[in-house]
Amino acid sequence: MTERWTVNVDKQVCVRTGLCAASAPEEFELDESGQGRARSGTLPASELVLEVAESCPIEAIGITKAENGERIFPPGTA
Repeated sequence: MTERWTVNVDKQVCVRTGLCAASAPEEFELDESGQGRARSGTLPASELVLEVAESCPIEAIGITKAENGERIFPPGTA
């Protein structure tokens, strides 16, 4: 079975650049207010999803392992 990640976009931090949805339209979309969000509650673990999170200019995207909540990104935060 493929590892799955829970991907959350912090709506308090997101500044609506749309970079996530433009970079990975199958995994991210923009809501009615233009903020990014994951298309699904969990996404398959992938380099693309990690790259999108890393490229967010304000680190509004958080990734954890769906099975146990272990933080993937951003590193070093509680």
